[in-house]
Amino acid sequence: MVDYIVVGLGLAGISFCETLEANKKTFVVFDDGKNQSSSVSGGMYNPVILKRFSLCWDAKDQLKTALPFYKNLEQKLGVTIDHKLPVYRKFTSVQEQNLWFEASDKPHLEYFLNPKILTNTNPSINANYGLGEVLHTGIINVKLLMTAYRSHLQTLKQIVEKPFEYSQVKCTEDGIEYGNIKAKYLVFAEGFGMKANPYFNQLPLDGNKGELLTIKAPRLKLNAVLKSSIFIIPLGDATYRVGATYDFHDKGINITNAAREALEEKLSKLISCDYEVLDHIAGIRPTVKDRRPLVGRHATYKNIAVLNGLGTRGVMIGPTVALALFKHLEHDLDLPSEIDIARFKT
Repeated sequence: MVDYIVVGLGLAGISFCETLEANKKTFVVFDDGKNQSSSVSGGMYNPVILKRFSLCWDAKDQLKTALPFYKNLEQKLGVTIDHKLPVYRKFTSVQEQNLWFEASDKPHLEYFLNPKILTNTNPSINANYGLGEVLHTGIINVKLLMTAYRSHLQTLKQIVEKPFEYSQVKCTEDGIEYGNIKAKYLVFAEGFGMKANPYFNQLPLDGNKGELLTIKAPRLKLNAVLKSSIFIIPLGDATYRVGATYDFHDKGINITNAAREALEEKLSKLISCDYEVLDHIAGIRPTVKDRRPLVGRHATYKNIAVLNGLGTRGVMIGPTVALALFKHLEHDLDLPSEIDIARFKT
C-alpha cells in the first residue's frame, strides 16, 4: 500500500514526487523513459516575456517556490543543476530600446530589468542596437535532473519502468488498485502522452512541437543566454543549445530538415562566427490554449488527478502547481481557478 501512484517523470512528475517526499508520503512512479518534452527543454527560468517586455503569469511567486526547490534537489541528488546566467535580449531598433526603458520603469518589472542598454562588445554577435539584460534568471539542467532523479528512485525501488496500462486501473472505496499495488491517489503527469489517457484526453491539451540544435562554436565565447527570434544557451566547452521552433500541426517527435534550416537561418543573422551542428532533437510541449496548466481531480473518480499543461515554462511553473495539487488532494484546499481543470466543464 502506498499513498500515491504517479505516472510520468518529466518536470511535472518530479515536482509532484518531491512534494510528496517533503510531506512524508509514500509513492511509486510509472515511467517508461519515453518522455520527450521535458528531456528537450531548454530549461530556462526567465520571468519576462521578451517579445513584448511583460511579466509572465505569477512569475515572482513561482520563482520564490522554484529556486529553493531546485536547490534542495541539488543537495539531495548531489548534482549541480541550477546555473545562474543573465538573459540578454537583442534589440533590433531604437523603438525596441524605448519600449525597454518604459518596461523597466514599471514597478512589477523593475526588479527583473536592467534599465541600461548594454553595448555589444562580442565581435561574433550581430547586435548594432545593443542588448537588454534580464536579471534573476538562469538555466536548470533538465536532462541531468531527470537522469539523477530516475537513479534516485531506482535506488529506492520506487519506479516501475514500464508503460502504464490504463485498463488495469480499478477504483475502489478506499482508492485505487493497479495490479498488486494499492494507493490512495493516482496522479497522471504524462505531458503530451495524456492524449491517449481515457480519463483526461477530453481536456484541451494542444501540443506544440519544438526542435532544438546543439552547436559547437569556439569563437562565440558567450557567457549569457542570448535571445532574439531564437535563443542561444551556453552549455560549456564552447557548446550551445539553439532553439526553438514552434509547430502546432506536426505532433510527431521526429526531427525535420525544415526546422533545422529555419533555426540555422535565424542563427546566421544573430552570430557571425563559424559553428558545427552536433545534435538535433525534437519533442512535444504540453501546451494549452489559455496558456495555463491543467490541474485537478477527475469529475467522476475523485481519487484520480492530473498535473499537466506546463507548456514552455515548466521549470518555473512545476513546483508551484505540484504543491497546489497536493494541498487540494490532502487538505481539500481549492485550486486557483486559472489552473483548475473545472474551467473547461461545459
